[in-house]
Order: sequence, then structure tokens, then C-alpha cells
Amino acid sequence: MGKRAEVFFAEVIKQSSTYEVIAQNLQLIHEKQTLGEFDFFLKENTTQQLIHTELVYKFYVYDPSFENELDRWIGPNRKDTLLKKVEHLKSHQFPLLFREESTTLLQQQEIELEKIEQQVCFLANLFVPKSLLKHQFEFINNDCILGYWLHEHEFTEAEYGNFQFYSPKKADWPLQPKHHQDWKSYTEILKNVNNLLQHKKSAFIWLKKDSLTFERFFVVWW
Repeated sequence: MGKRAEVFFAEVIKQSSTYEVIAQNLQLIHEKQTLGEFDFFLKENTTQQLIHTELVYKFYVYDPSFENELDRWIGPNRKDTLLKKVEHLKSHQFPLLFREESTTLLQQQEIELEKIEQQVCFLANLFVPKSLLKHQFEFINNDCILGYWLHEHEFTEAEYGNFQFYSPKKADWPLQPKHHQDWKSYTEILKNVNNLLQHKKSAFIWLKKDSLTFERFFVVWW
């Protein structure tokens, strides 16, 4: 999913009159060992400013059980967190540029290290407990909230039995539900959901209420 996001990001930049892609997906290899990868080097056309840009594309759910606010944004399978990703950017991804091994790679691309500014484009898809959909959250862009999440026992036929559903593959999570055509009943989708939950994988669901109304949510395994 992250690689697909990079393809779209690159295409947007190429169509922009403001920025130019100088290089992308540069792997830093030293003595046959991969030390890391640089997502993008861009140039701002007006100022000629060079920008090392790391692109992050993530799905997080909000778990109120954590004490600290920023700790509450976690991956739907609890294997990732917002803070871990931010720390990785700060401690590894950005400092990678200033390692001695990066000098040759930058010279090959005719990129002058002293002229580089570093930025991150952090694109997040956020999901909160259904009861908190109208809540305004601290520290994040609330426009990134795209839906909600449920525990298994909350995904009931009484509340959801009259709607249609689809569970997209992870690569298709960023797509808009309104473009999908092959919908399933509650009974049919429940089989998919239960199979994923049994393997400790949260199910991402598109819900179709009518031809104009769609929802996105996770049914979590934990």
C-alpha cells in the first residue's frame, strides 16, 4: 500500500508546476548491506530549494484505553503506532541523509547536501470508536478521520443486517467505496469477518446504505 501511495504521489508532483522530482526510491547500500531508502528528492521551482521528502501513508485506529493521548493512535492489528513511526523518522530516516555512506549516492544524483531541507508528508486514515465520531481530537488533523471501528460483538445483525458490504484487500483500502459494484449481504460478509478475526486480523469493511451513502469501518479482533 505504501508503494502504491508513492506512485500516486510521484504522479501528482510530476503534474505540478510548483515542484519537480529530482530522484525517488534511492537505496543506500554499503558493502552489500541496505542501510535504508530515500523516498523522494524534490525541487521547488520558484526558490530552487531541494527537499528530501519522506512519504508516510498509514491507517490508525484510536484506542482510548491508553493513558497518553498520542499513544492511542495504533495500527488496526496493534503492530504499529503513530509515535513509533514518528520516532523512526526522527531517529533513522532523516539522519540517514547525513551518514558518511550517503555522500557518494548524493553526488551521483548531483544533489548538494548542504542545500537540502527535510520534510515529511504524513497521510493518515484515522478511525475512532463510533461513539466518538463527532469528537474533536488533539494533536491530529480531524479531517483525516474517515470512519469508525467496532468490537466483534458490536457488529450485529440487528444494527447492520439491512445493509450491503465489502471487505477490500489491503492494497485497495485507499479506494472510495462508491466505485465498488460487487456487494455482499450481512450474512455473507460475516463469514469474511470471522475468518479474519480468527487469524487475529482486523477486518476493514465498506458499508453501502444506499446509492449515495457509504461508510468505512474496522471490526477489530482485540
